[in-house]
Amino acid sequence: MEQDTHDFSNQINMNSMPNTAPVMTIGNWIVTMILMVIPVVNLIMLIVWAAGTNDNPNRKNWAIAQLIFIAVGIVLWMVFFSTFAGMIGTAFSGY
Repeated sequence: MEQDTHDFSNQINMNSMPNTAPVMTIGNWIVTMILMVIPVVNLIMLIVWAAGTNDNPNRKNWAIAQLIFIAVGIVLWMVFFSTFAGMIGTAFSGY
């Protein structure tokens, strides 16, 4: 007789297990914020936290979100700068 491939009785129900991460303490967040105000170190640490597998998942998700905001900011800055440079170039093209 063929074994039933849909027998889930031996598998753990993943919905019954809470998905909990260790809570980051206030001290952890203070260290995180202090590191974020140091130029260059902040980008390195964001990449380390975003790419790390052993770090707190809350800090990892926060680091990924921060990197996305930085990328969007850079793109918006480039669009603004190129638009502004084009306007200045057009204004002075007649001189």
